Amino acid sequence: MRIEDLGYNNILEKFRIDNNLDSFEIGRVISEHKERYIVKTEKVESEAEITGNLRFSARSREDFPAVGDWVALINYDPDFSIIHKILPRFSVITRQAVGQTGEVQIIAANIDVAFLVQAVDRDFNINRFERYLTICYASKVSPVIVLTKTDLINDKKLAEITDTIQERIKNVPVVAISNETQDGYEALKKIIEKGKTYCMLGSSGVGKSTLVNNLSGRNIMRTDAISDSTSKGRHVTSHREMIVLENGGILIDNPGMREVGIADSSGGLKITFDRIVSLSKNCKFKDCTHTSEFGCSVLEAVENGEIDKNSYENYLKLEREKAHFEATVAEKRNRDKQFGKMMKNYKKDMKNNSL
Repeated sequence: MRIEDLGYNNILEKFRIDNNLDSFEIGRVISEHKERYIVKTEKVESEAEITGNLRFSARSREDFPAVGDWVALINYDPDFSIIHKILPRFSVITRQAVGQTGEVQIIAANIDVAFLVQAVDRDFNINRFERYLTICYASKVSPVIVLTKTDLINDKKLAEITDTIQERIKNVPVVAISNETQDGYEALKKIIEKGKTYCMLGSSGVGKSTLVNNLSGRNIMRTDAISDSTSKGRHVTSHREMIVLENGGILIDNPGMREVGIADSSGGLKITFDRIVSLSKNCKFKDCTHTSEFGCSVLEAVENGEIDKNSYENYLKLEREKAHFEATVAEKRNRDKQFGKMMKNYKKDMKNNSL
C-alpha cells in the first residue's frame, strides 16, 4: 500500500520537508485506545506512543493524536513506534468532552465527509441531525444523512420521513439504506471517493458497525442485536478505527455517542440555522434573543409558519448550550491564568528567599 492510499497529499509532504522531518516516517493514526495508538505507514502497521515532550507541551486533549491524524514517528521495531509530531489538520470533528468541564474531545481528524446515521424504526430525531450538522459545519466537514433499517418500515413511511428531513434541512444529501437487504448501498457507494476520508456519527444500535462490514466486504466490526425489551442497541464499538475500503475510500468508525455536546467556535450554528440567522438581521433590537421581544423577525416567521417551530426551539437550545460552553471555557482559562500567575510569583519568592 502506498501512503497516498491513506490520503497523504502534496500539502502534507511540503510541511514535512519545510519542517525538517525527512528522517521521520510518516504515518496515519488508524486506531486509538486510552492514549495507545495504531499507526499505519507505507511499510508497517505498529503500536505507538507519544514522546514525553509532546505530552508535556500539550495544553489540552486536542493536542494529542486522534484517529485520522498524520504523524511523524520513528519505528523502533516492526511492532512499536514513537510519535514525535502531529502534522497540521485540515479538519477536526469535536464535541464537548463528557464529564470534563470546558474541555473538547476530538472525534476524528482530517475528515472530508461525515455520514450522519440514524435508524428509521425507533428513536428517529431530526433535532439530533441538526446537532450533528452544527458539529460538521463548525469542523468544515461535508455532511451526508444516512437513514438505516429501512426494511423495518414501509415505503410510505420512509417517504414521509425523507420529506420531513428535506423540508427542514436543505442542501444535504439523504441516502436511505437497509443493512439486511443492502437496498440503497449503490447510492451510498457512489458518494465514497478514492483517497477521501469519511466518518460516521450516530448513536449505538443504528447499524454503523454492520454498515462498515458491508461497505468493506469483511467482518471487521463486531455487531450485537437490538434488545427486544428496550429497542436500544448494545454498545459494540469501544474505540475509533480507520478502514481502507475496496474502492479506495477511507472510513472511520466511531463509538455510538449518547452525548454530543456542541463546542461550536466556527459558526456551525449559523450555517445549520442560516434561515433564522438571516432573519435575525431584520429584528428591531440588535441584541434580540428571539424569545419574546417586540419586533422580532424570527418570532414572526415562526408564527407565520415560515420557520419550523421545532427547528426554532432546537436552535434556541443549541444557542444556550453553546453560550454556556463558551462561558465555561472562558472561566477555565481565567482560572488557569490566575494559577499561572500564582506559580510565577511563588517561584520568584522562592528564588529571592534563597539569595
